[in-house]
Amino acid sequence: MSVAWKHLIRFEDENGNITFGEPVAADLKEAKVLEGSSILSLSTTSETRKVTKLLAPFVPDTILCIGLNYMAHAKEANFPTPKYPVLFHKSKNAVTTPTGNIVMPQICKSVDYENELCVVIGKDGKDISEDKALEHVLGYTVGNDVSSRDWQKAEAGGGQFCYAKSFDTFLPLGPQLVSAAEIPDPSTLKVHTKLNGESVQQGETSDLIFSVPRLIAFLSQGTTLHAGTMIMTGTPPGVMSFRKDPPEFLKAGDVVECSISSIGTLRNELQQSDSGTNSSFAANSASTGSWLAK
Repeated sequence: MSVAWKHLIRFEDENGNITFGEPVAADLKEAKVLEGSSILSLSTTSETRKVTKLLAPFVPDTILCIGLNYMAHAKEANFPTPKYPVLFHKSKNAVTTPTGNIVMPQICKSVDYENELCVVIGKDGKDISEDKALEHVLGYTVGNDVSSRDWQKAEAGGGQFCYAKSFDTFLPLGPQLVSAAEIPDPSTLKVHTKLNGESVQQGETSDLIFSVPRLIAFLSQGTTLHAGTMIMTGTPPGVMSFRKDPPEFLKAGDVVECSISSIGTLRNELQQSDSGTNSSFAANSASTGSWLAK
């Protein structure tokens, strides 16, 4: 679909104003201002501003997430290949900046990263066919689906993932939104994650069990996918849950870098919070059982 930009950022300028812009260079330090209040209706201007603080490119009202969607990830988890997409929701309060801290509440003891390609829908659609699906895509960005594995377990989360993944700052997003025209084939991207400089996740979107067009077709069955909806497409192998036995999880001071080719890199430091201390609801991080309800 046609838009007025190729690469879109949202930023704070030297005067504290928050605006959309098209980056002048790959370092994202300066941008040509885009006029408008929504990513769906922006127009170009001749004005250029310095980027003082880079923000998430937008805050989606609806975030649809797909679990267990890389073949290699299913293998490392020793789970059968799903017959249908594993769908859950993430709350928009989790969205944070590409370089902001990920703040871990006291009740989250087993925090993990998940580097994911995020698909942003650009126009409403219902019962969308696979061959028309990419016509509904506005663009792509990078998201880290930060997850509290203790709350993701069936006994704590009741088989639902939303709570475990929706704590404040549990969705770093950005650094930019790249238009669909710039990424005509989303199955050719490389996904790479580093933890404290060490490579921990490497994958390719060609390994997706359910491709981007197939996901759009599935999610729009009998349901309107509204413009502005974001779909998180799953994570490749290498999450902390399966890297070591017993697993080691993120701790304060760790730095996670999530990169996807043609889009960019998120870089976020982990911080421990004093909030979320109601011990009467604390999940047992040492309990047995899979974090993926089957």
